[in-house]
Amino acid sequence: MSHTFLTKDGFQKLQEELDYLRTLKRKEIADRLHEAMEGGELIENAEYEAAKNEQAFVEGRIQELDVILASAELIDENSNNGGIIQVGTTVTIMEDDAPAETYTIVGAAEANPREGKISNESPIGKAVLGHKAGDVLTVDAPGGHFKVKIVKLK
Repeated sequence: MSHTFLTKDGFQKLQEELDYLRTLKRKEIADRLHEAMEGGELIENAEYEAAKNEQAFVEGRIQELDVILASAELIDENSNNGGIIQVGTTVTIMEDDAPAETYTIVGAAEANPREGKISNESPIGKAVLGHKAGDVLTVDAPGGHFKVKIVKLK
């Protein structure tokens, strides 16, 4: 089983989501199913079908979260590791003359580019791992190659 890298915050958020799905969401769907079944004919009951579909999605997400949390490897965001970029490092990069961009390298399960969290499996994440401030490297992205300079890391 492969490891899923998670920060403590990411682990906690996924655990909270799992708890919510197992308790409140399952009960909500069960109540919807019960109400739809009392409505009579199930063959053409749209509410019943919608509730069954949502139930399948929720159960799938519960299984997915179980696997992620069971294989989670917590990363220490405060670890310096000798100035080398690793999962958990916050890195500032610059592409040509564009403004600097700052990202935290996280595992795929908690990646959220809008929050500045990129996956260690993303093109930029893969490229910067193992490097240090001052390095200039090539990022191999689906849209082509481009060079970035690592300005600083935290």
